[in-house]
Amino acid sequence: MIKDLTSGNETKVMLRFAIPMIIGNLFQQLYNVADTIIVGQFIGAGALAAVGSSYTLMVFLTSIILGLCMGSGVVVSMFFGAGKKDKLKSSVFTSFWFIALITIIINVFALVFIDEILHFIQIPAEVLYDTKKYLQIIFYGIPATFIYNYFATMLRSIGNSVMPLIFLIISAVINIVLDIIFVVPLSMGISGAALATIIAQGFSAVSIAIYSFRKVPEIRLERKHLHFESSIVKLIANYSLLSSIQQSIMNFGILMIQGLVNSFGVSTMAAFAAAVKIDSFAYMPVQDFGNAFSTFIAQNKGAEKQQRIRNGIHSAIKIITISCITISILVVVFAKPLMSIFIKGNETEIIGIGVQYLYIEASFYCLIGYLFMFYGLYRGFGKGSMSIVLTIASLGTRVALAYVLSSVPSIGVLGIWWSIPIGWALADIIGYYKIKKDKII
Repeated sequence: MIKDLTSGNETKVMLRFAIPMIIGNLFQQLYNVADTIIVGQFIGAGALAAVGSSYTLMVFLTSIILGLCMGSGVVVSMFFGAGKKDKLKSSVFTSFWFIALITIIINVFALVFIDEILHFIQIPAEVLYDTKKYLQIIFYGIPATFIYNYFATMLRSIGNSVMPLIFLIISAVINIVLDIIFVVPLSMGISGAALATIIAQGFSAVSIAIYSFRKVPEIRLERKHLHFESSIVKLIANYSLLSSIQQSIMNFGILMIQGLVNSFGVSTMAAFAAAVKIDSFAYMPVQDFGNAFSTFIAQNKGAEKQQRIRNGIHSAIKIITISCITISILVVVFAKPLMSIFIKGNETEIIGIGVQYLYIEASFYCLIGYLFMFYGLYRGFGKGSMSIVLTIASLGTRVALAYVLSSVPSIGVLGIWWSIPIGWALADIIGYYKIKKDKII
């Protein structure tokens, strides 16, 4: 188990640290993917569309929480790399209660304004009931999402990426088993899928919190750490708020795309729901590598090892290029069988739309891989504002083009699909220009 990322071969250190994170988040994706597969196969296309729209909305709502956790993790990584143990522990106390308060506000907002939210994302009338019923249960899992991701981020920030993986694997298995039991023999429908998810989330949250406090001395707090230090509050706010804003902007753009997709009807919604799950699995490795890269950068910044940071950037580019080309080929070749996992083979229209989406997106996975690297780089350097610039460039382009192109009758939904890689490309150009200008590489 690696904790110190400031020594050893850069490529090997980053990969050994990132691989457990990648495996862990692949299992985390199983929470919603298990719902999607079981709902699509045993309930139908309407329920699949409802779960897909719910997933996009949940990602947006929790993106604020995840951004705050990621920003706090950078601060902890810097203190860990600099050997400042008391500062590290004080930052854990401060960030936990700060993010907990935000989580409560988000949870109350989601439950109170659920009808207004569903109207905003243009849920069609034929799936409105199922979507609302699913979300009313899922929203109660938001606190568990915060607790798991907070402690997982803290553990990863000090180089422990293995234990979050273990808890995720167990909870993902729980989720899948309960999904099958609730939906198939018990016939609980879409409510059963939602209930299975929040039970599994609750297990992972409680388990990782208990482990962190009992087994990890680096973040085990003493009485002297239970106070708010103004300098640490400012530092955490600087990193966390910018990360949160970046995550929120990114996922708000995706939510707007979901609303546009919804306007094309249930078949397009169902296809998009399945294809996005495949997308999420496909580029999840490079997304998590970007998060691991952020920890690598932050620790080496704290240790003031500039040349090691440069070497790490070059290694990261090679890793991402090879990984994305391999994944792109696999997704394009197996696009139709992958879609058939989520929806019955006789739903030819839905499968055709999903395959069309995957052919376009999968061909450009390298672009989003480099974008995740830039996010990790700037987050690790504490330049969260640059991540926001890249997100606005990517998402702004994507949303604007999607709405303009899809309004042309001869282009239609294809305009939504093509707008995505174009947005990635623009953000990559800006990110590369910036690191060359600042002579980071």
